[in-house]
Amino acid sequence: MRAMPKFMTISGLMVMGFLYVPVIVLIGFSFNASAVGLAWGGFSLQWYEKLLTDPSIIDAMMNSLIIAVVSTVCSLLFGLGAAIGLEQWRDGDSSWVSTLILLPLVIPEILMGVALLMIFVMVQAPLGFGSIIIGHMVFNLPLTVVILRARLRKFDPAWEEAARDLGATSWDVLTNITLPMLRPAIVGAALLSFTVSLDDFVVTFFVAGPGSTTLPLKVFSMIKTGITPEVNALSAIMVMISMACVGLSWLFQQQANSSLRKKDSRS
Repeated sequence: MRAMPKFMTISGLMVMGFLYVPVIVLIGFSFNASAVGLAWGGFSLQWYEKLLTDPSIIDAMMNSLIIAVVSTVCSLLFGLGAAIGLEQWRDGDSSWVSTLILLPLVIPEILMGVALLMIFVMVQAPLGFGSIIIGHMVFNLPLTVVILRARLRKFDPAWEEAARDLGATSWDVLTNITLPMLRPAIVGAALLSFTVSLDDFVVTFFVAGPGSTTLPLKVFSMIKTGITPEVNALSAIMVMISMACVGLSWLFQQQANSSLRKKDSRS
C-alpha cells in the first residue's frame, strides 16, 4: 500500500513527460541556428525574425486572428442564448436537446469537414472566410454551451426570483444579475473557443478558399518541403498562444469557482 503513492507519482510524471516533452523539444529547436532541423548549431532568433518579415506568414496570422475572433463572438452570442434557454427548460425533457448539441464535439473532424463542404457545394456558397467561420462555429458553439451551462448549474435561481419580486424586468435580470454572474464563464469560453478556432486544421482544410489561408494551413504547406527551424518557430508561436489562452481560461474558471464558494459560505 505504501508503494502505491510512489507508483502514482511516477506514472503522473511519465504522463506529463509524454504530453509535454515533444512540445519542449519543438520550442527548443525553434531557436536552432542551423538550417538542418535536427542538427543543433547554436542558439539563434533568426527564424523568428524571418517569420516576422515574411508577408505570407503575416497574412496567414491575420486571417487566423480575424476568423478566430469572429467565430468566437458569434459562438458566444448564440451559445449564451442556448445555454440560458436549456437551463430554464431543464425541468422538462431537454436531455435529447443537450445530446444533440454535444454531438459535434464527438463527431470526427474529418467527417464534419466533408459534410460542411458538401453543404456549401449544394447551396453554391463561396468558400472563404465565411465558410471557415461557419465551420468553426459548428464546434465552438457546443463548447461554449457546455462551459456556460456548467456555470449556470452553480447559479442560485433565488437571486433572479428576488429581483423579479422587486419589480425587475427580464432584461434587467439578464443584464444586472445573470450576465455578471456568467462573466468568468463567458471569458473562459471565449478564450477556449478562440484557441480551438486558431488551431483548427481539419475543418479549415476542407472549407477554406483562395486567399483564406490560416496559420495551421500555412504550417502544413511548409512541412511539405521538410521540417525546418522556421516551421518549428511558427509552430512554437502557435503552441505558446494556445497554452496562454487555455491557461487564462482555467484561471478565470478557478476565480469564478472560488468566488462562488465564498458567497455560499457567507450565506
